[in-house]
Amino acid sequence: MMLMAQILVSAVLTMGTAQAPQPAAAPELYRFVLIQAAPGRLLDLIDLYKKRLPVIAAGGDELPYIVRHSQGDRWDLLVIYPSGSFTSYYSAERMRRRDAAAAASGVSGEQFAKQFYDLVAWHEDVYVEGPPLAAFREYLKDLGLLHLEMFQALAGKRDLLIEERKMESAFNRARSRPDALLFTHEQGAAWDVITLDGFRNWRHYAESETIPPEVSDAAAKKAGFANPDAIGPYLRSLIALHHDTLATPVK
Repeated sequence: MMLMAQILVSAVLTMGTAQAPQPAAAPELYRFVLIQAAPGRLLDLIDLYKKRLPVIAAGGDELPYIVRHSQGDRWDLLVIYPSGSFTSYYSAERMRRRDAAAAASGVSGEQFAKQFYDLVAWHEDVYVEGPPLAAFREYLKDLGLLHLEMFQALAGKRDLLIEERKMESAFNRARSRPDALLFTHEQGAAWDVITLDGFRNWRHYAESETIPPEVSDAAAKKAGFANPDAIGPYLRSLIALHHDTLATPVK
């Protein structure tokens, strides 16, 4: 009887361990830097970043993803820095490696900043939480065109805005269109939500015009909208400000 009780207790404990929920992975931290170049200096600014990439890699940091404005918002370049977390990115060891790599390159962090500011008319930074780094890299690897949308939510509407962005991504996915990467504000500029849609090229971007209306209608209902025409008005009911930009990767 004692042996049977021990077996039962062991089984219960084993089942409890097997069914214990696993903690969710911590979100990846990203820094988005939006930059408007000084007049006539955009190519110089791009060259400055390209020359800095080996220094970033030597310092142990993830290489940034850089895109160049094509149509839309005021900025010329968007530089996305995968940063892991504040704790890891600003750890003493990471900062030591970063400083050592900069010193070895002959251009310290302070000197690079001086060169940057000499080429820039306006810039803003925002730290956001987004998808795991592997998913971010996989999503971007073959893209030739990006559609970036940036939102400030109305008071009390932030969570609904995040949910709407997920619904709209599901709508596009149901139409065999790319879904979007979602980033939410952590610190910095006032953007609450940023989404990134990726396309192979301009032709791929324009293929939405060929989708039959009945397919879009069914996709909208499946995603939780009344119909495709209701998507825009619902989004507008949640936001105070919206900017969007078409951009191409800097090779």
